[in-house]
Order: sequence, then structure tokens, then C-alpha cells
Amino acid sequence: MPGRRGLIGGIAAAGLAGAARAQATYPDRPVRWIVGYPPGGASDVFARMIGAHMAARLGQPVVVENRPGGGAVVASEAAARAPADGYALMHVDNGILVYNPALYARLPYDPDRDFQGVGFIGRFPLFIVVRPDSPVRDFAGLVAAAKTRAPNYGSPAVASPHHLAMEMVKRRTGLEATHVPYRGGPAAMQDLLAGNLDMVCIDCATGIPFIRDGRVRALCAFSEARSPRAPEVPTLRELGHQNAVAYGWQGMSVQAAVPAPIVARLHGALLAGTGGADVQARFSDLGIEGAPWSPQEFQDFVRRENAEWRPLIRELGIRLDG
Repeated sequence: MPGRRGLIGGIAAAGLAGAARAQATYPDRPVRWIVGYPPGGASDVFARMIGAHMAARLGQPVVVENRPGGGAVVASEAAARAPADGYALMHVDNGILVYNPALYARLPYDPDRDFQGVGFIGRFPLFIVVRPDSPVRDFAGLVAAAKTRAPNYGSPAVASPHHLAMEMVKRRTGLEATHVPYRGGPAAMQDLLAGNLDMVCIDCATGIPFIRDGRVRALCAFSEARSPRAPEVPTLRELGHQNAVAYGWQGMSVQAAVPAPIVARLHGALLAGTGGADVQARFSDLGIEGAPWSPQEFQDFVRRENAEWRPLIRELGIRLDG
């Protein structure tokens, strides 16, 4: 009869062998891509486009699973609690990985502890736009006019990248403005055109078609350099506000305990997805900026974002849980 140590060692060896086989055959069934927003939005659209290419690379379907609600907290909790086997991917963004710990006193997940990066999808330049008939012609004019009457501005949601970026810009440029949240960027843009808003902070995915068609006038961009899709629009950096830079961005994460070989496989599939001709064409058309970062480079980027935005959100006093 084997001794106790031999039995335990045998069980451990069998477990390691089973894990090795699982990694070697990964994936052998469909993979879920959890998205914390409704169908039809930018996150959902890009997950489906990229997921189709990933499925071809992985040899298994990549099924987008929409779980909207609570600033993507519902989806984030579901992903964090899923088995760490590479079959539950999480579509992540500024809010999920960076903002939420500063916006909520308690979360059912810890983005720093529960997730690791797979890779980057892209960053979305942000713009301030007004109607073409607005008397405000540029950002300096906006700041000057706001000293007489503070304008209102729309954003896709409370604590969205657009809202937080605009509050950052207000603090760092002296602009005064009152926030009016909407359910999505298109709703805010329609209210702007209807004359119910003075301006909107909008991302390139929603805003570029309006800017390109002349339906709105863009006063400035929050990006590091001018967008190729709106080259006439100056950045706030150009206008003398060096630290007024912000983007919306998206990426992919998995549970922290997913084995490195599976993360590497997913990273390769994600690169194939973001490199797909249709995805690249959509990125180019909308001015979305991609980057082929490794999982570690993505993790390092998120850490820099945390250091920038969490203290600022706390200073601004913006909360989502009262």
C-alpha cells in the first residue's frame, strides 16, 4: 500500500498533468466574451467584430455575452468569479479597471487583484463639440463666454470617460460648465442638435461622423496629437494646457489565475482580431488608435492610468454609491 505522502504526491501529479493537458488542448469548447454594456454600443460592436477573427484563430466560437448594469459592475463580478480557465474573457475599459474603485466605496470585485491583462483594443480620442450656429468659435472663446454664463454639456453617462475627462479639463483649464448625463453618446448628440445643450463631450466613435459631415463644430480634442480624422481640430495641449489629456479606451482581461500559456494564446488571437481588415478599416474611419501591446505592457498602462485618475476622481468628489 502506498504511504500517505506517496498518495498525496500522486494526486498532485495527476492534477498537474490534467492542467497541462487542459492548456495543451485549449480551447476545446466555445469561449465567452463578457461585455458589460447593451448590444449596439461601441464595446459590443468591437467585441463582435474582433471576436469573429479570434474564433477563426482559436478554432472555437467566441460568443459575446452582454451583461449591462451598474457601470459594468455586474459583468465584472461575473467575469471575476468565473473559473480561471480562459473560457470567460472580460471586455474592459477605463471604468472597469481604473475608475470604479474610486467611484464606489465597495465593489464585488477588485480589478487590481482579480484580473490580468490580455491586450489592448484601442483608445478613443475625445472632443468638445457645439452646434455649427454656436457663437463660440474656439476653446478660448468657450472659456471666456463661460465667465458670463456657465454652459451645460452632455456626456454619455455619469462617470463615463467623457464626464470625468471633462471635469478634469474644467479643473485644469479654468472652464466652467454644468454636466447633463445621458444614456449614451447618440442621445446627447441629438439633444445638442435639437438645441437643448450648449455642447457635448463625445468620443471619436460617435462624434467623427457628426464632425465630418459638418453637423457639429469641434472646438478641441483631448488627445496627445490631432486626430487624422479631424486634422483641423486643435488639441488642448496645443492650446497651452499640457496636462489636459484624456481618452476613452478598451481592452481585454481574464482572471488573474489563468495560466500564462492560455493568456499568450488569447493575446495572439486578440492581435489577429484587432488586425483584421474590417476592424482596421473601422478604426481608421473613426479615428480609433490601436496598439499591439503585450499583456505586460497593457498591465503597465493600466497602472499609469490608476495613478493618474483615481486620485483625481477622489479629489473631484464624484461617487456612484452615494
